[in-house]
Amino acid sequence: MPDVTMPDVTLTPAGPALAPRYREPPDRPAPANPYLRLFALPGTRAFVLGNLIARLPVGMFGVGIVLLIARSYDSYALAGSVSAAGLVASGLTAPWIARLVDRYGQARIALPAAVWAVLGQLALVACVHVRAPAWALVVTVLLTSTAPNLGGMSRARWAHLLKDDPDSLHTANAFEQAADELCFMLGPVLAALLCSTLFPAAGALTGSALLLTGTLLFTAQRATEPPAAPRTATAGPSPLRAPGMPALLAMFLATGAVFGSMEVSTLAYIDGPGAGPVLALQAAGSCVAGLVYGRVRRTVPLAACLAAMTVLMALPLSAAALTGSLPALAGALLLAGMATAPTMVTGMGAVQRLTPEGRLNEGMTLAVTALLGGIAIGSAAGGRLVDHAPSPTYGFLLPPVAAALALTARVTARHRA
Repeated sequence: MPDVTMPDVTLTPAGPALAPRYREPPDRPAPANPYLRLFALPGTRAFVLGNLIARLPVGMFGVGIVLLIARSYDSYALAGSVSAAGLVASGLTAPWIARLVDRYGQARIALPAAVWAVLGQLALVACVHVRAPAWALVVTVLLTSTAPNLGGMSRARWAHLLKDDPDSLHTANAFEQAADELCFMLGPVLAALLCSTLFPAAGALTGSALLLTGTLLFTAQRATEPPAAPRTATAGPSPLRAPGMPALLAMFLATGAVFGSMEVSTLAYIDGPGAGPVLALQAAGSCVAGLVYGRVRRTVPLAACLAAMTVLMALPLSAAALTGSLPALAGALLLAGMATAPTMVTGMGAVQRLTPEGRLNEGMTLAVTALLGGIAIGSAAGGRLVDHAPSPTYGFLLPPVAAALALTARVTARHRA
């Protein structure tokens, strides 16, 4: 339910002040649970609800587009190419959209960007319906690349609200990572279910409706929105040039390769309907670990998180090579997933600290873009390896190698600093 706490308004001769300040009643005790303390803040439940609705389609669109095109054109190669074109376009446009968000505010940019992305989805569905040529599918999927980074915007709101409370900001970042895992876990399942039980375009259309509805609800919550940065703040150098940021983005790139290679390797190894539930265990492990990590008052150093991820990512390789047992692989993926959320939470906290004032949305989006680029690289490398290796088991070599590269990038950057 949206918060209904009335603002404490300061009266002036002209009427209520334009920017009311919210204050908790002095006699209300703070909840002991750190997550309950987050949602006791006025307005937070409302913007989180809208944001979660809008973020669920992130996990739906990829599967929905692939199934839509593959079933209509009988070509997974075409479906994969179109989906990849959309991913590349999103990676190129996302930082520019985030810069506009920093300059003009979330509500003024996110809603028009989401509307344009939904129109692109509808155009793609129409092209598939009339069996338009491949180039038309690529052109229309490019229109969907304006979908705003709602996860980054939600993290930016928490950073604005909790800038003087690092412990609560750590908990908020952990919650956001758990929300990401939940959306990526449920989104593909929902899209596949809709496309298979209703009609091929059901996944894309439902995702479009959720994106538009959630963005409307999210942007309507103006009280928690960070103020637009002055033009002088957004006209300066990109956060990419901030000291330490390139090395941190290299770490995110390698971490994305862990995720992409693990997904492809698992799909190739299992090669059946059991692959989806087994992969969901990895996301579930990350979700649980993220929520637990959010209750810890002090963060673990990022290098330690990456070291733990490197070790745990070797477990699926060991389970597949030594036992060949599907339950053993499922358990190994569950444990491996538990290392990813603390890594992502700590990494996102580092991005928030390195990003210049007034450029937070852009900085968070750069991290997500690097992560998506790594996922694409890991998926491509994993697919090539399992196609040419003697056994799909060899695909599980890539996740620990990519994790070790992420650790190397972090340790090297810290040593140079």
